[in-house]
Order: sequence, then C-alpha cells, then structure tokens
Amino acid sequence: MPCTFVRLSRCNLRCTWCDTTYSFNGGDRTEIDDIIDRLDAIGCKIVEITGGEPLLQRPVHTLMSRLCDLGYTVLIETSGSLDIAPIDERVHIIMDLKAPGSGEVDKNLFSNIAHLKPTDEVKFVLLNREDFDWAIATIEEHHLLEHAQIIFSPVHGELSGHELANWILESGKTIRLGLQIHKFLDVE
Repeated sequence: MPCTFVRLSRCNLRCTWCDTTYSFNGGDRTEIDDIIDRLDAIGCKIVEITGGEPLLQRPVHTLMSRLCDLGYTVLIETSGSLDIAPIDERVHIIMDLKAPGSGEVDKNLFSNIAHLKPTDEVKFVLLNREDFDWAIATIEEHHLLEHAQIIFSPVHGELSGHELANWILESGKTIRLGLQIHKFLDVE
C-alpha cells in the first residue's frame, strides 16, 4: 500500500546489519505543524513513523495523536527496546524483537508484549538459522501469536527470502514473510 515515511533521527541500538546508519545522527529539526503540512501536500493518508528509533523523540507522541485526529492511519516502527505503553491506542505498532545476530538481543523489552493489540505486529529481522530458531522459541515462550501478528524478514543480502519462506512453512506457524520491497524495486 502507498505509505509516506516520516524518518526520525537517533537510535539507541547498533544492530550489526543496520541499513539506516545515516539516521543515527543529524537530521533537520522540523516542527510538527511543518511535518503535517508536508504530509497534507503529499496526500497519502497512511503514514509510518520510523527511525532510527522514533520513540527517542518525545514529541513523536504528539505527532502521532495529531495525525490520528486528522484522519491519518498511523503506524510506528520501533525497536522494542523502549516502553510502548504511552503510544496512542489508535496507532498501529510494528515492534521489532532483536535476534542474536543483531548484536542487540539483550536490549529487548519483553514487558512491551502486554501492551500490544491484535492488530499490531512483531517483526523479527533474521540473519541466519540460529536467529530463526531463537525467534520461534521466543514466539512460543511469550505466546506472541496470541498478542500480535508476526513477521519474519531476512537481512537483505545475507539470508535468502526463499530459504526463510521454506523455514516458515516448515514451522507450521502463522507467520508472514516481509521483504524490503524498496530494495527489490531499487527505490529509496
């Protein structure tokens, strides 16, 4: 679906396979009204707020609520390392859980699971079979299929989407395969 990204700078993690290291620093300070004006001009009513880690920017909560008030469908993609409880209930949460291959597995805040809605998503970016096995064990241990939709995404250029799809099918679990479409379409 067409979606406009609002990418916020800074991140508290340093995943080994990160493809947005440019978001760690810098960026332009932009007022919420200016962001909304830009979104209105684009005309797409689905907005995903991402980063870096967008929850590091405190005004993100005001931005999300204002966009919801204006009739936007709002998604936030967050690392799962920060508390998601304050997020407006109308926002669709896409929360990553970091597998061992990320180098940041110890940063997962599993208490966030209690705040997920059935329409939210938990995403695992997987580097290899070890990550896959860890993700399956995590899903079972935390009963994640009862809390949210699950997406497995391969680290682009490291793990084949075809191979991951086969592992998902073999698991027998209701898990979506998520590929970074912009990488296949060569669109940024």
